[in-house]
Amino acid sequence: MPAFVPLDPARERLRSAGLRVTRARAAILALLLRRSAPARIEEIRHELGPGRCDRVTIYRCLDALGEAGLVRLAPASRGAGRYEASPGPAERYRVVCRKTGRVADLDPAASEAVARALRDAEDGLRARGYTHVDHRLEFTALAPPPAC
Repeated sequence: MPAFVPLDPARERLRSAGLRVTRARAAILALLLRRSAPARIEEIRHELGPGRCDRVTIYRCLDALGEAGLVRLAPASRGAGRYEASPGPAERYRVVCRKTGRVADLDPAASEAVARALRDAEDGLRARGYTHVDHRLEFTALAPPPAC
């Protein structure tokens, strides 16, 4: 379950990224912060309610929230893109079972080691002049029995 993050700091992160805080962005972020699992676009649309946001608006909001580091694309299970809140610098890395699509978190020590290595790589890219640096990492495997 994602850590609870009040919307005020999230709004401030949007502003500091040079982005406006719109009703749609705030609603989508609040929805993702409440969820215990990543959501597909259609799930977001359904949970927001009828007529609240069209699909294009949701994609644009997710892009903006991703640019601010507040939302990220979670590991895909069976090809469906799922989005989750990414409210802070602490990253959660996961493994997706290739057979069942189930998602499990890496242990905390492994997640911290991966996060540290990726931060170093991102810092190295920024030092070389790259901007808007981001990463996506997905582990896939066959889960051990009885899960798989």
